Amino acid sequence: MEIIHADESNFNELISNGKVLVDFFATWCGPCKMLSPILEEISSDRSDTKIIKVDVDECQSLAKQFGVMSIPTLILMENGQIKDKKIGFQSKEEIIEWIK
Repeated sequence: MEIIHADESNFNELISNGKVLVDFFATWCGPCKMLSPILEEISSDRSDTKIIKVDVDECQSLAKQFGVMSIPTLILMENGQIKDKKIGFQSKEEIIEWIK
C-alpha cells in the first residue's frame, strides 16, 4: 500500500476507516528522514495498515490537535480512534510488532 501525504483537507477521511499509522514528521528532521524508508518498506509489506504522513510545518493545527511536541511522532489509530502513540525513531521490527 502506498504512503499517503495528508493535510487538514483529507486527514479525517483518511483515518476514519481501518488501522492507520500516522507519522507526524518534518522535512528537516534527521530521525524523520531515517524513519521514512522504514515506513516505505512496511507500507509495501502490509496491506492491513494504511500509513499516512503529516508534515508538522504545513499542518500545524493537526500537530497541535494531537499534542505533537516532538518528531517523529507515530500515532496508531483504528477507525478514527487513537490506540497508541510512540515518539522518536523506531526500528522496523519495533513498528511491525507495535502494529500487531
